[in-house]
Amino acid sequence: MRIWGADGALQLDENSFTIRVALSILVTFPVGGSKSNQDFAVPGVGPGNGTAIVIPISDYSDSQMQFETEMLEGVARVYNHTRTFAASTISSGTMRLIVMRWT
Repeated sequence: MRIWGADGALQLDENSFTIRVALSILVTFPVGGSKSNQDFAVPGVGPGNGTAIVIPISDYSDSQMQFETEMLEGVARVYNHTRTFAASTISSGTMRLIVMRWT
C-alpha cells in the first residue's frame, strides 16, 4: 500500500514496515476452570516488535467472554480472565491466537 500526503509526497509505502504472522493457533480454556493462563513460544517476538490478539472462531456462549493477551519476550500469554480487575469473570471456550511480528 502507498499513501501520499496532501502535498503529494509519499508518506507510507511497502518498504516502511512489514507485518507477518509469527503464530496462529487455537487456544481453549475448559468450562468451570479457575483463573489461569497459557504460554506459547514465539522466538524472536516480544513487546517491542510484536502484538498478540485473540479472535472468536464462533458465536459467544454464556461462559465465553474475551480472553486477554500479553506479549512477553519470546512468549505470547493468553489469560481466561481480565488481569487488572480482581472480580473478572472466568472465560471458557476456544479462540484463535494470532501473533504478529512487525518491523
